[in-house]
Parts: sequence; structure tokens; C-alpha cells
Amino acid sequence: MSDQTGSPPFADEKGLSEKDNKTSDHEVQSGNVVDCVGNFEEVTVVKQGLHQRHIQMIAIAGTIGTGLFLGSGRAIARSGPVGAFLGYGIIGLAVSSVVFAVGEMGALVPLNGGIVRYAEHFFDPALSFANGWNLVYSYLMAIPAEIVAAAVLVEFWITVNNAIWITVFGGLMLLTAVLFVRVYGELEFGFSILKICLVIGINIMALVITCGGAPNGEAIGFTYWKNPGPFVQYLGIAGSLGRFLGFWTTFNNALYAYSGIEVISVAAAETRFPRRAIPQAARRVFIRIFLFYVLSIFMVGLVVPSNNPDLLHSTGTAAQSPFVIAATLAGIKVVPSIINAIILTSAWSSGNSNMLGGSRVLYGMAVNGHAPAIFKRINRFGIAYVAVALYGVFMALGYMTLSSSASTVFTWLQDIVSISTLVNWICICLTYLRFFYGCKKQGIDRKSELPWAAPFQPYTTWFSLTLFILLLFTGGYATFIHGEWDDETFVSSYLNIPLILIFYFGLKWYKGTKIVSLEEMPIRGFIEIYQNNPEPKATSKKGLQRLNILWS
Repeated sequence: MSDQTGSPPFADEKGLSEKDNKTSDHEVQSGNVVDCVGNFEEVTVVKQGLHQRHIQMIAIAGTIGTGLFLGSGRAIARSGPVGAFLGYGIIGLAVSSVVFAVGEMGALVPLNGGIVRYAEHFFDPALSFANGWNLVYSYLMAIPAEIVAAAVLVEFWITVNNAIWITVFGGLMLLTAVLFVRVYGELEFGFSILKICLVIGINIMALVITCGGAPNGEAIGFTYWKNPGPFVQYLGIAGSLGRFLGFWTTFNNALYAYSGIEVISVAAAETRFPRRAIPQAARRVFIRIFLFYVLSIFMVGLVVPSNNPDLLHSTGTAAQSPFVIAATLAGIKVVPSIINAIILTSAWSSGNSNMLGGSRVLYGMAVNGHAPAIFKRINRFGIAYVAVALYGVFMALGYMTLSSSASTVFTWLQDIVSISTLVNWICICLTYLRFFYGCKKQGIDRKSELPWAAPFQPYTTWFSLTLFILLLFTGGYATFIHGEWDDETFVSSYLNIPLILIFYFGLKWYKGTKIVSLEEMPIRGFIEIYQNNPEPKATSKKGLQRLNILWS
């Protein structure tokens, strides 16, 4: 096994012929070992440049960004400190099931593309097609949005034509995307450390402010939980209904903050020893959700009152961060620039992650025949450069923000995408449940035969699926309240539903695809590949390595 790239997770012909004589009873009608091996040919043409420490840090802090640093203030304003705390906590638990699901399936089928590859084998090729294009559209809009966000953040210090910064950040993201995936891994490793330091720092700052250690010397404690109160009367609706609606609304903020948390398996074919690295990243989902999301929301709810008008004042810079507002109220002056600088790296980091995820999803779709074959082309660095080029072209949408009318159109396009994360999570839950019951039908012991078996299944996945479907249909409820109708809210909340149904049933009609039966799922074939190609065991920690809880 090469120390440079790791062993390709597929069996050679000799291994297959020997194994066929012993395991013919285990072959399924449409998913024998030979069929499954064909899916792993891509491992020989891409580079396994992502190491365990990269995957761990991407999993821990890769998705921390503007959703937490800037968007959390809106959650506090709409639902109050307790409502926001509960909302982020509940969505965090639901999202944990999504991470567990992709972790279990990704460890068994470590291929690029993530859910679009799993849905192909364990649910229905039509779902792979529909959700794949849902994700591609999402990435096409999200990448220029992150570039624009980075350009706006620079305005905190200096005001020049935003086209300059859009060009600079777009060029940097494109350059990173076409080089070795190791370059992306190292950048994300560095960005993640910065974000972790910022989260730790602002939470310590919040604790100091709460206890009265700020320059103004005022001990706040739980004052803001009493006045203006733990919940907010959303939209001015009185009583418990108004408080509940505010609590329910914060789910949308939490969804945005957690978006992308399932990215740990999207570049599995480019990860060294993925059957060890992916489960280890998935196992730590609880601790990172609690430390970096739930705890942060709890602390910010202590130091900023929910009725502070700056919470709803959208500037796009650190000025709207609740932590900056808290520092300003406490008389701390140096914090805003520090937070803005790291949020700037977060926007760049998020753009890089979207380029990686988008190009790998498009590559995986091309491999499955759901996208033009040209997107399978690989450069000498092992990168699907044509797929990257497509996203590079759509970066130009960022220039639409330079015109007020075009900016409105771009905002609509971006808002339509916001619900695609929820659709993707629903597809992941549906696919995993089919996979789970497929294992059960075929007599496969998940705990002993799979590389890793997610805990608390299938109960937590059923809970998450139910909650996500409820949120999908109630996400735009506010627009149905008398006097609150808004065209943009309605379109962005519900247009995605008929679109994905059209894609799904359209392909079923055009190609006649069928839901893969539990008996015919190629799970046994993938298990044979896993067993024929064991990864080296992890070395035990020694000395100071035992203190490293982040990536070892």
C-alpha cells in the first residue's frame, strides 16, 4: 500500500476470481462484486491528497461561517435567546443523523459525489439525477454568493469598486480548485484552525462580559433572559402562538448555519484511507455541534438583548455580528476588525468548499450517466477540470450585484437555492433508510460486516426525515399570514419542491428507472470489495499526540 496515495479500494482480477469461487452465495442479482468494482475505477485516476487531519478539520469547522457569525443575530432577534438556543439544538440533533448516514454509506462506498452515488445504488437512479442537479444548481449560485460576501466584508476597512474584489477572490478560488486537492486540504486546515480560535475567543469574551469583566464593569448574567425575555412575539402576534412561531422560524436560520455539514464524504475517492477517516469525522459530529454552534448561540443570547435594532440591520460585514454588537455594548473596541478578518477567511473557505463539492458532485453524476461525459475529464493533478470550469463561468453572476436591478434578480436566484439544502438532507435520509432496510433484508450484520455502523439507527433518521419534511412545507408559512404576503418568500420557499419532483418523475418516465429493490441492492458486492482491500490499522497515540482531540 503506497504511503503516497493509500490503497485503491477495489479488488484486482486475481482477487476477484479467487473470491468468486467462495462467495457465489453472497452475490445479488444486480450487484455482484465485479459490477461494484467498476464503480471504483475513478480511484486510479484521482489523487488521494486529503489526509485524515484534513477530513477531521473540515468536519469540525469547515461549515462554520457567516451562518453562525452573522446569521445568529437574526435568530436571536426573531425567537429570543431561549428560542434560538432550542432551535439550533434541535436542528443540530437532526443534522447529526444526516452526518451519521453519509458516514456509514461513505465508508462502504468511498466514491466522489457523495449522496448522488449512494442514491444510484440504494434508492433509484432517478433520485440521484434529481438531487444531483438540485445540488449543482445550488453550488452554481452559492459560489458567486460567497465571492460577493467576501467582497462586501472587505468594505469594512476600505471602499473601492466591488468588481475588483469579486475578480480577485474568484480567481483565487478557481486557482485553488484546479490544483492538487492537497492544496484545498491545507487551506481548509488553516482556515479551520482560525475559525476554531475565533469561536473559542468570542465565547470566552461573552463569558467575561456576562460575568462583569468588560471595560464597563457591568455583570449581565441572565438579565436579557428576563428583559426583554426568553422568547419573542414574532410578527407582533400575541401569546404563546407568537412565541412558538418565533421559535419555529429560527429553524430556517439554523438550517443555513448547518448547511454543508455533510460534506465529509463528497471527495471520498480523494481521501487517504477513507474507511477510517470518514467514520472518525462522523463520530465527532455531536461534540462539534455542541461546542461550535449550540454553545455559541447560548453565549450570544446572554450578552445581546433580542430587541437590539442592530441585530436585524444587514450590512454583510462584522458590524451585524451579535458578538461585535456585544463587544460594542461592553466597550471593547478591537474585536470588530478581528472578527471581520476571520469571517472574510470563512467566506473564502466556504467558496472553496463549494467548488470542491460542486465539481465532485458533477463528476459523480457524469460517471453515473446523469450529466454530459465531458465532466469526467481529469487533468494531471487528478482534478475534474471541466466541472471546475463550469462553476468558474458562473462566478460571473457575482457581477450582477454591481447593478441594483440585476442584484435583485441575483438575490431571487440565491434565495431559491436556500431550500436545496433541506431537499438534499431529505434525500440523504430516504437513501439511508433504504440502505438500512436493504442490509436487514439481505441478512447483513451492519456492526460486524460494514466498515462502520452509525448509532441510534433507524430511529434518529426517521425523526430527522419527519422534521425536515415539516420544515420543507412550513418554511414559508409567514407569507400566508394576513398582510405578510411576499412573492420572493413564497417562490424561494416552495419552487424547489415541484422542480425536484419534475426531475425525478421526468427521468423515470424517460428512462423507465425503478426503485432498487431491497434484495437487489449491491451492498454485498461493496462489502466484498471492502473485505478484499483492508486499510492499515491506525497507529496508537504517543506522547503529546494523546492531547490532540481535533484531528488524530
